[in-house]
Order: sequence, then structure tokens, then C-alpha cells
Amino acid sequence: MKLIKANRLSLREALTDDLAPTTGRSSGRWFALMVLCLGALMIVLDTTIVNVALPSIRQDLGFSETSLAWVVNAYLLTFGGFLLLAGRLGDLFGHRRLFLIGITLFTLASLACGLATTQGFLVTARAIQGLGGAIVSVVALSLIMNLFVEPAERARAMGVYGFVSAGGGSVGVLLGGLLTSTLNWHWIFLVNLPIGAVVFALSGMLLQPRTARRPPGVSMSPARSS
Repeated sequence: MKLIKANRLSLREALTDDLAPTTGRSSGRWFALMVLCLGALMIVLDTTIVNVALPSIRQDLGFSETSLAWVVNAYLLTFGGFLLLAGRLGDLFGHRRLFLIGITLFTLASLACGLATTQGFLVTARAIQGLGGAIVSVVALSLIMNLFVEPAERARAMGVYGFVSAGGGSVGVLLGGLLTSTLNWHWIFLVNLPIGAVVFALSGMLLQPRTARRPPGVSMSPARSS
């Protein structure tokens, strides 16, 4: 029975704890936290930056007052609708892998939004953006919980993450007005491209996957009953 319990415990660790320490020093985890916060900031910015550019989008693409709401609603519906599913997929397939997929999906959808010339194309791209944002938002929290095990460090990390998420909304309003007035509304989406590329590259380096390790004296072969 002890052998079976040890085998189950080791298999559970291999399935759920998919993130290895970034380095032997504590600074590596805090660098990884900065990358995760940057990814979360990109998601939070997009929820407010679009509101400033809605009049320009309506004038350029010919939205009516009713249909213009779908530029925001398409994002919010998929974002809220896929939060639980994204968390479950992260548990099944690995939080690091899902985070990279979410960043890629969100960045490519931002490119599509920036290049949109029709109403339907923009609304569809916004819906895909919401899906990528849901994945990043949920999985980033799980990665932080895996990176910081000690209660004190975890509390500080969650405080930093919460501060970035709360301040991102205000920054989005200012940045949206600046980009719309100086350039055009397309750039409120295209600005996500360099941010997404940096987050993806740094995440691949700092968030290293954990390889399954066998505890000493524990056999991974199936137990046979006599």
C-alpha cells in the first residue's frame, strides 16, 4: 500500500507541478513574475484602451450605435466564458504551455484587429482576443502560485500582480487617447505586437518546464498484488 501511495503521489506531482524553478536564486522567480505581470498588463490594457477609440472605429468602419457595442461585447463574452475552461486546460496540459498558447493567440488576434477593414472581421478578431486573454489571465495566476511557495513571498507576488492589474486600466485610457489622436485607432491593437513578442520570448527562457523526477526508493512500475 505504501508503494502504491508513493507512486500516486509522484505521478500527481508530475502532472500538476509543471513549472521548474527558474534559477537557483530568488531573483529568477521575480524576473519571471515581471514577465507574467507584463503579459497580464497587456490583457488589462486591452479592456480599456478600446473604449477610447470607439468613436474613431465607428466612423471608419461604419458601425451603427447598436452594432458598435459588439466590438466590446465580443471580447467580454469570450473572455468571461472561457475562464473556467482555460483553468482546467492548464491543469491538464501544463500551465506554462497554455500561457505561451494564450500569449500567441492574443498577439495574433491583436494583429488581425489592427489590420481589420470590415465590421465582421474586427468583431471576430476581438472574440479570439478574448479567448487568448482568458487563457493568459487564469494561467498566469497558477504560474505565480507555483513559482512562490513560501506564504510571505507569495503574498508579495500577488500584491505586485494585483497592483499591475489595477493600474493597467488607467494606463489603457491614457494610452488609447494618445495613440488614437496621434496615429489612428489601428495602433491601439498593433501596440500589443512588440509586447506579446517580448513576453513570449522571455517566458520561454524564464519559465522552464519541470521534468518528472522519481523519488529515491520508489518504483514507477505498476504494483503487483500477490
